[in-house]
Amino acid sequence: MSKYHFSCEVIPQYQPGQSAPEDGIYGFSYTVTLTNTGDVTAQLISRHWLISDANGHTEEVKGLGVVGHQPLLKPGESFQYTSGSRLRTPTGTMHGSYFCVAEDGTRFEVAIPMFVLEAHQGGNPAGRVLH
Repeated sequence: MSKYHFSCEVIPQYQPGQSAPEDGIYGFSYTVTLTNTGDVTAQLISRHWLISDANGHTEEVKGLGVVGHQPLLKPGESFQYTSGSRLRTPTGTMHGSYFCVAEDGTRFEVAIPMFVLEAHQGGNPAGRVLH
């Protein structure tokens, strides 16, 4: 394993209460768990997301931290947060990266694997991660 490494797990969920399919609005939440699987304490500084709907429309989102935090994680520590996104179609994908800085000043990126956002009627099955 790399000296500088975070693992990233994402669980998306359709939010019917935040959706208006008749108006082309589909709300989703996603819970991210970041774990420092490297050997050095490091801090998440910023995020970069690419959010695509089924019509090929892609939105790019960049910003500092995640949900108002820039977590500092020692080796083995995890940080979990939940955020959300809206699409114009009932399906789409998200993926991206986190920019991190280790305590020794080394900069590195953490890939966020692509996952599927799917609006389901009558239930909220777990989302799929694409490999």
